[in-house]
Amino acid sequence: MRRMSEARTYEGSCHCGAVQFTAQLDLSEPVMACNCSICSRAGWLLTFVPEASVQVTSGRDQLTDYQFGKKQLHHVFCRVCGIHAFCQGAGPDGAMMYAVNARCLAGVDPEALQVTRYDGKSL
Repeated sequence: MRRMSEARTYEGSCHCGAVQFTAQLDLSEPVMACNCSICSRAGWLLTFVPEASVQVTSGRDQLTDYQFGKKQLHHVFCRVCGIHAFCQGAGPDGAMMYAVNARCLAGVDPEALQVTRYDGKSL
């Protein structure tokens, strides 16, 4: 039996608050911890949502873009504090999406989240 979605709207930000956003997502589903070179260094816990589920409410002008490898994802970060709150790009189906760092969401305890490990290092 499929569980009903528990999606809700969360507020998120970088460390200094220069970049703020809202995201509608379901944290009852597992978040992803990837061991690739950037995810492991940044300590991301990612949840993936369609582009329409995220609104940057302030600080878009404070974001710096970093791309590497195939340059398919925009690993944006705050130019003031350096925190990676989300990245943007096309998903496997070509649809634009956000990968939101659950560690940057207000009121969320990262230790309480169910985590799925992903071996991005092997790709």
